[in-house]
Amino acid sequence: MSKIIVIGSSNTDMVVKTTRFPNPGETILGGTFFMFAGGKGANQAVAAARMGGDITFITKTGNDIFGKQAIEGFKKENINTDFISTDAEKASGTALIIVNEAGENKIVVAAGSNDTLAEQDILKAEKQIKEAEVILLQLEIPVSSVMFAAQLGIQSESKVILNPAPAQKLPDELFANLYLITPNETEAELLTGVSIKEDASIKEAAQLLLDKGVRNVIITLGSRGAYFQNEYQSFFIEAPTVEAVDTTAAGDIFNGTLAVALGNKKDWKSAIELACKAASLSVTRMGAQASAPYLDEILTSSNFYF
Repeated sequence: MSKIIVIGSSNTDMVVKTTRFPNPGETILGGTFFMFAGGKGANQAVAAARMGGDITFITKTGNDIFGKQAIEGFKKENINTDFISTDAEKASGTALIIVNEAGENKIVVAAGSNDTLAEQDILKAEKQIKEAEVILLQLEIPVSSVMFAAQLGIQSESKVILNPAPAQKLPDELFANLYLITPNETEAELLTGVSIKEDASIKEAAQLLLDKGVRNVIITLGSRGAYFQNEYQSFFIEAPTVEAVDTTAAGDIFNGTLAVALGNKKDWKSAIELACKAASLSVTRMGAQASAPYLDEILTSSNFYF
């Protein structure tokens, strides 16, 4: 069983389904309201746990009902919660999400306690980090903490994976500490300045990320699948065709699944194919963590086809 450290955010997602997104200044009547456990770090930790990984999650919650519920949820997923810190002053992170009838979403996040996850919180798990095959990071915590965790990971020879979401500029010195970066099209464009349109622009953006010092690049392409490139090989992987209900956390499911596959020494094509299947299955369900499939579901599902 691969040992994986996930370092990132934990949120409570408040979701409203509606036929369409409102225009600026417009109020529309929505449909059903849902409340789910979310946050990019937490979503990826749960996805990885359901793939069979040995997961330790490092995050920071508020001293409130949302934080306590989140921790109980992680324990039910058999995630190690020993290194989850509590902020006595800031509230737990929350996200407000609108989902339209096409399954597309718009999200606003209030980071709360996620903003105070600091180096000293991460250092509490130094022993576990040194023993991990994979360290999985995102950008809903301070970039300084991401950089610190990546440096710890490279020192322990772990595979450091950064999912650079939400999209933002990053310090150049971070890239050399990354085994893998997994931007989507929007994030890849922000990081490289290349407008992602056709295959040639995808390959150009990937090469620019490699030139920054990253050893491997995966650009996720939504319903089209994903593109992989490193010094030795490059290829596209198609995603299964599904009827999307809610695309929230699809990227998180992809990354959590991928981390376990790589930790289990899967080759790149097999790992990415599994991650694409997991993400595709997740969008047929509502919610973030709630939509993460289990490994046996992916292997036996008839919900998608190529």
